[in-house]
Amino acid sequence: MAWVWLGIAGLLEIAFAFAMKSSEGFTRLVPALFTVAAGLSSVVLLAFSMRTLPMGTGYAVWTGIGAAGTAIVGIVVLGDSAAPMRLLCIGLILAGVVGLKLVSAP
Repeated sequence: MAWVWLGIAGLLEIAFAFAMKSSEGFTRLVPALFTVAAGLSSVVLLAFSMRTLPMGTGYAVWTGIGAAGTAIVGIVVLGDSAAPMRLLCIGLILAGVVGLKLVSAP
């Protein structure tokens, strides 16, 4: 169950970053409130997952999902650069996340 909590926490981290961008520096109320809710929920679920997962693994996977997912959302939704080297680096982050899952207990 810890991996499920961690996956949801990572998805909420992506939502947090997108909402923060949408809040335009916390000048728009609804996206700003969503930013706070998503960020807080993400950290709480990360904490739940760390009850059984090693701290380094949990945190690395959480940030990896957040970083790679946010970059992908930026490319797909916001028109950020999809340069080949950028995509390669995102792929390397995702490979690291998968690798940590494969070599970690529970």
